[in-house]
Amino acid sequence: MPLSVLLPLVVIGIAGIAVLLHLLGYSRPATIRDAIHAKQLWLHHWPDDIVTDAKVCADGRAALVQTAKGTGLVWSFGADTSARLLTNAHAKRIKHGLRIRMPDFTAPAVKLRLPDAEAIEWMGEIERTTQ
Repeated sequence: MPLSVLLPLVVIGIAGIAVLLHLLGYSRPATIRDAIHAKQLWLHHWPDDIVTDAKVCADGRAALVQTAKGTGLVWSFGADTSARLLTNAHAKRIKHGLRIRMPDFTAPAVKLRLPDAEAIEWMGEIERTTQ
């Protein structure tokens, strides 16, 4: 098959798959429904941990999780979630929430959109548990 035919077929095929996935809803950001769901998500990433409490943010895109290993964060990462312990993490207020810096090259920083009151509460909790 000539390249002049193959290349458009490949491009159209990939674009078609991307559009189809979007129309079927697979590109929607993940949301955390409640504390029970946050605990389940944490255990998906950290199956050998014990979760004692979870607090979901107002928009459902992140949750602070209290575990036997310490405080952790579960957050929406595209259509999936990611979870990290907040050991040695530092939280900083930004215009619309918090930026959390972690000593982890796979997730060095996370920006969370939080209402002011929630950002202050979460920042205090993160700073208390990482000292």
